[in-house]
Amino acid sequence: MQLTPNATRILARLGVLERVLRFASTPRALRVLRGSDDAELMRMPLCDAERRWGAAYLAIHRADLQRALLEAVRGQPGVEMSLGTPVVDFEDHGRRVSVGLGSGPAQDQDDADLLIGADGLRSLVRDRLGFGAQDEAEFAGRIAYRALVNVDDGDPHWRPSDITLRLGGEAHLVQYPLRGGSIVNLVATIRSASPTGGAGHRADSPDCPSLPKRAFTRWSKEASWLTDAAIQWRAWPLYCRPPISSFSLGRVALAGDAAHPMVPFLAQGAAQAIEDAGGLARVFAHVEDIPAALSAYSRDRVGRAARVQREALKLGRIYHMTGPLAFARDVAMRLAGPLGLIERYDWLYGA
Repeated sequence: MQLTPNATRILARLGVLERVLRFASTPRALRVLRGSDDAELMRMPLCDAERRWGAAYLAIHRADLQRALLEAVRGQPGVEMSLGTPVVDFEDHGRRVSVGLGSGPAQDQDDADLLIGADGLRSLVRDRLGFGAQDEAEFAGRIAYRALVNVDDGDPHWRPSDITLRLGGEAHLVQYPLRGGSIVNLVATIRSASPTGGAGHRADSPDCPSLPKRAFTRWSKEASWLTDAAIQWRAWPLYCRPPISSFSLGRVALAGDAAHPMVPFLAQGAAQAIEDAGGLARVFAHVEDIPAALSAYSRDRVGRAARVQREALKLGRIYHMTGPLAFARDVAMRLAGPLGLIERYDWLYGA
């Protein structure tokens, strides 16, 4: 995943950035190419991210980020982690929240001062609060196929150090290095009429592995090679839900995809969850009244998260333009130049 400056700034504030840096890579630039022939449409240098936005732009394997955060949490006194324990119900009693845990006859109950529902796209907490009962998760018309490529499998001189985005009709391809440049993360996003295969589906059916390869056969030589060299594809249908007007009610609040699920075209899914964590830390550092603190957190986050959701959807439409619209997009990108691209992201990365 990409950790943009708005996220790494908060990781530093929370005291975990040094742990994350042990596993992260620092891309030199973000390049946007025309998929058919790799003609460069735009290049945004990232080496100056700290000076412009006050924090680094990083790339990291999701498992490595989770490992770094788990290490930090386990090093805190008074923290107890219980994994694989589903929340099946909860009730806000005014001064306490009771939470039903587990499933079937083995259900247990816990009591707490507050509950943060960070339970993803189809959040039980969001639905029970009444914030999402009328807006089921909607298929976004695209499937993201994810894979890794071993750098050693390519040309000996191939050592990618940039985030590279290739644009084409009805599809786009993203690549960036991870783990010291030893592997490349590859995301092929393709328009689809239906969500064929569930989230996390192992793409091992006769047709599924060939879909990314077929979609990029007429693209540049490197794009075709990358899709052929992928170790194993996994298909992730993309879903979204509309923005909501509040992230909290009483002693219960939402964070991450439970609050603001978004398509990945701004690379902000994890970053916005980290912003949520920073917002919660900020309000609880100064407010003792829990419902008031959660209400302040909601007011601070709702508008910005909704904007990111909308901008990500808009960017997806721009990426997949065809014909004259794609030509106009390419010309506009070239005319804007590096500074134009940098300024476009100031609102997001500099916040």
